[in-house]
Amino acid sequence: MKLDKKEILKALETITVPGEGKNMVESGAVTNIMTFGDEVVVDVTIKNPSLQARKKTEVEILKAVHSEVYEKAKIKVNIKVDAPEKKPQIKGKSIPGIKNVIAVASGKGGVGKSTITANLAVTLARMGFKVGLLDADIYGPSIPMMLDVERERPLAVQVDGKSKMKPVENYGVKVLSIGFFTQPDQAVIWRGPMASKALNQMIFDAAWGELDFLLVDLPPGTGDIHLSIMQSLPVTGAVVVSTPQNVALADARKGVAMFQQESIRVPVLGIVENMAYFTPEELPDNKYYIFGREGAKNLSEDLDVPFLGEIPLVQSIREAGDVGRPAALQTATPLEEAFENLTKNVVREVVGRNENLPPTEAIKITTMAGCSAVKKK
Repeated sequence: MKLDKKEILKALETITVPGEGKNMVESGAVTNIMTFGDEVVVDVTIKNPSLQARKKTEVEILKAVHSEVYEKAKIKVNIKVDAPEKKPQIKGKSIPGIKNVIAVASGKGGVGKSTITANLAVTLARMGFKVGLLDADIYGPSIPMMLDVERERPLAVQVDGKSKMKPVENYGVKVLSIGFFTQPDQAVIWRGPMASKALNQMIFDAAWGELDFLLVDLPPGTGDIHLSIMQSLPVTGAVVVSTPQNVALADARKGVAMFQQESIRVPVLGIVENMAYFTPEELPDNKYYIFGREGAKNLSEDLDVPFLGEIPLVQSIREAGDVGRPAALQTATPLEEAFENLTKNVVREVVGRNENLPPTEAIKITTMAGCSAVKKK
């Protein structure tokens, strides 16, 4: 039997396109029909990319042609998906007056992430930038100690008729931390939603004013707090801190992968190698690579992200952090130079990122893909 193209079109008019109200012919989903005796090839384009929609479309075409035209017809259905590109849905909002939000992260705890953040903040302030620092390490807030503001408390101020928290300020850096609202010996035992709510209050209910940079000191790892920050704020870029040893590098790799994940897509400004080498005070020209040599630098090359610099393992950095005076403030020292070079590299990467990439949008995690393990090829 020779099949008639008109009869096939009439049969396909009984089928509704998945996700649309029109029939398959009226909507233009049927793009081509070819007949060869009792054989027919139907080309269809649909907008629903799901496997269920494709399977349903194929089954309904087979059923319609067999029942309305010829029950023994040999049918081949070619389905093409033409789904419109989805733009990111914005849940969060930018904060008026804040130009750049920099997330400082580490895959592993104990690599000196908060030390790097504090020294980066004070160095930016010394360079003349307006700087804010949000301590988002909810369960281990150490920024108040490092910036010598442990005993301070944010005041309430009126901004446009609304009561806002005024950040504590020292060394030219505006600071907010959950540490301001808890006792020094009090453990913060919160579930994710409660921690996220507290962060949102420190972000949006604060009088940050005009800032060139808001640094966000994230907790170690790749968890709920990280997603909450990136859902709440359009993060300009991320800085990942690691030591040179393999154990830390393995987690740093995961940290970079989190920001590069398709559902997140926050530009990675680069990797910092902390505790790169040890130099004893009595032998300033000697370098001892206690944790390995250039591990983070090699990782940055492997991942094709910038290497921002190395910071040595020096006793005075620890001492400075413990007394609340960041080591970067030690003028005319190798430490001051090391932190200045790091900060200049971060600023350079931010400028380049803003010139070459569109503004980052606050993400909205809509599927479990946003929380899945990342497999790097």
